[in-house]
Amino acid sequence: MRILCSVIGLVVACSMPVWSQDVIFYDGLESGDTSGWWAPARVGETGQKTCFDEAGAVIDCAGTGQDGDIQPGVVWPSPRFVDNGDGTVIDMLTGLVWLQDASCSELAGTDVDGATNWVTALTAAAALADGMCGLSDGSVAGDWRLPSINGLQSLVDYQYCDPALSDAAGTAQWSEGDAFSGALSDYYWSSTSCLCYLSSAWSVNLTDGGVYDDGKVYSLNVWPVRGGH
Repeated sequence: MRILCSVIGLVVACSMPVWSQDVIFYDGLESGDTSGWWAPARVGETGQKTCFDEAGAVIDCAGTGQDGDIQPGVVWPSPRFVDNGDGTVIDMLTGLVWLQDASCSELAGTDVDGATNWVTALTAAAALADGMCGLSDGSVAGDWRLPSINGLQSLVDYQYCDPALSDAAGTAQWSEGDAFSGALSDYYWSSTSCLCYLSSAWSVNLTDGGVYDDGKVYSLNVWPVRGGH
């Protein structure tokens, strides 16, 4: 198949006559009107750089075919996370803007760790605004939301556990204040329902980075986000 490509700003646009549509491969952050274009989703690296045998012993990665050997996906930017100085942190890989406080108890209906049931989590995230949870970003109610399961899982660094989260640079394990505060090795709600069990929704456990379906009546942590698509 012949693919005709041309450079447009930060992107490479490729015309594919068989499909009668144009393709964009992003080399920089997405910007501008991309309606009418087809853009492959950019899948980031997992962060894992170590390899193990079947017993769990660390081994040389070369030739194993493991994640730590190939390290497939988009290379993480450096820094990975940037503290905006207004109670928010931007993920330079995804462009998502996260509440810096990952366990804010000021969210309506949550406990001291910022945990609540799923329905309350949805409304609590949507009600977040400037002046709450350390925010001074000018945001208003409706700007924030509960993350989708894909957005939530994008935070996970599978090189680490307890918590499976990297520091701001993306080169070491998270520690308090770098760049987030209050990140818990616990379950966090996503906004995504589980279609096999509609009384459940998907969550991510930051202890190990696992994705789980949990009953919507359970009390899990809430980590609001804004931006993205």
